[in-house]
Amino acid sequence: MEAPEAPNSVTPAGVPPERPLITIANVVYGLQAVGLLLPITFIAGIIINYVKRDDARTTLVESHFRWQIRTFWYGLLWGALGGLTAVIGIGAVILFAAYVWVMYRIIRGWLNLVDRKPMYLKASDK
Repeated sequence: MEAPEAPNSVTPAGVPPERPLITIANVVYGLQAVGLLLPITFIAGIIINYVKRDDARTTLVESHFRWQIRTFWYGLLWGALGGLTAVIGIGAVILFAAYVWVMYRIIRGWLNLVDRKPMYLKASDK
């Protein structure tokens, strides 16, 4: 008589292999959203992106990871520029614009992920 198979030892049939990656991308969008108030979570999100990036190759999630990574780095660049120019008064405008831009990228990316749409990038971004 065969021993019964342990529960959850196999991936259920019909589950797309990218589903765990979609969950990870959702978590990263959440971390980025919280990062607008608590920046340390933005750093946690970027670390997750880089750790899981190779697993996402050739999947829908690859474009979302790229979108999230670019959101982080460009947001950091504009935030630093705004911080450096704060002493001459224009920094507050740059920081506000960067904040709104990052918020837009999080919302747009998250909505596309929910709809299972990739993030389309320019040919020069690939």
